[in-house]
Amino acid sequence: MMTHNLALTQLLDPMYLLQDTWLKNAVLPAILAIVFIETGLLFPLLPGDSLLFTGGMLAAQGSPNIWVLVPLVIATAFAGDQCAYWIGRKIGPAIFRKEDSRFFKKQYIVETHEFFEKHGPKTIILARFVPIVRTFMPVLAGVSKMSYRKYVAFDIVGAVLWGGGVTVIGYFLGNVPFIRDHVEAIFLLIVFVSILPAIITVGKKVLERRAVPVVPAEPAELAVSTNKTL
Repeated sequence: MMTHNLALTQLLDPMYLLQDTWLKNAVLPAILAIVFIETGLLFPLLPGDSLLFTGGMLAAQGSPNIWVLVPLVIATAFAGDQCAYWIGRKIGPAIFRKEDSRFFKKQYIVETHEFFEKHGPKTIILARFVPIVRTFMPVLAGVSKMSYRKYVAFDIVGAVLWGGGVTVIGYFLGNVPFIRDHVEAIFLLIVFVSILPAIITVGKKVLERRAVPVVPAEPAELAVSTNKTL
């Protein structure tokens, strides 16, 4: 068990992957491959933000070249999400043919579609910065048949902000110990603050549904009830 946990920890440590394994001989292709696998092939257990941050740190040391790394990371992040989106579009019809069960209802897909149509742009962009969520959000967008034109437009924005932004931050701030050691937590905090208004709105709606007022009976109804009792 300890060996398994150690192996998983090393897999999630981009510094170990890019400096202490055979991947050190091909840092740029390794970064691009990991980004594509995480975003496009439904494999969430890979370093995401920390990988890009580390890539920026290494670029600040001279290799890979930052002017090559950033455009390629953006393009790869975009391509990965496109792959995941179309995987979702392909399996969507099969899901709709599936009978309802305890854990799956067709209504879930309908509600997901409505959610994306209403909040899609913000969701697609913010999902980039949340581990695991960034892996499956494009699939759900495809399954729910979100407008592809709308999806592509905001997926480009997300790829630039995440793929390019995190890498550039690593390039300029990678040597600051606090930022280097807490990059995942920092991005999660930013996303949480961004979606906090939506969380508050949902919470209020839930409380309103639970606190349904009891409508008092009309006098005539009370009289009838009293007569029946007598």
